Amino acid sequence: MKRYLTDFPYWDKLSGQEKQLVASSAVTKKYSKGESIHSCDKNCLGMVYIISGKIKLYLLSDEGKEVTLFYLGKGETCVLAASCVLSHITFQSELSAAEDTELLIVPASVFSKLINNNIYVRCYTYELSAKRFSDVMWTMQQILFLSLDKRLATYLVAETEKQNTTTLKLTQEQIAADINSAREAVARMLKQFSADGLVESKRGLIIIKDREGLKNIL
Repeated sequence: MKRYLTDFPYWDKLSGQEKQLVASSAVTKKYSKGESIHSCDKNCLGMVYIISGKIKLYLLSDEGKEVTLFYLGKGETCVLAASCVLSHITFQSELSAAEDTELLIVPASVFSKLINNNIYVRCYTYELSAKRFSDVMWTMQQILFLSLDKRLATYLVAETEKQNTTTLKLTQEQIAADINSAREAVARMLKQFSADGLVESKRGLIIIKDREGLKNIL
């Protein structure tokens, strides 16, 4: 575990006592795909560092409808699970494992002490929170202002870059969840994209045939 602690951007800015406090209190925990990591109706978790896997941050309505905000992967840090010690975070979000995931968790009580006593940790936390807020705003702009064809094209182009392949292992259900749409609507749009020669849709696979054509939709 200690080798992951040194990956924290602020590790070198901690005092010896602070490093000892973090090292003695931090824990690693594994989550299975789909398992809840943090919920607004549970105790505050703390700061999490992703050792492996991927986590999803989303909003959950009283009716059970999810709005996916963004994903974080290996080597990234999330402070939104420590909202109880961050007064500038006023919205309540949920975290779950998007795939089998292992996290390094700094408990909220310890993270609170670091923020209050170390200016470097405080600045890092505010900067990271601002970046995550920008991610949230980008997602909301997509939902509110872009038509489904543009949202789907944007998503598929981004996935080809992220996965570095034109053969994407994606189901219609997964795409619908990621772009906050209905599966039936995604299926209809993929059918239209196929008719236009932009993609080929197979069970669990989306093959990009004309990436430039997709980019022209944006």
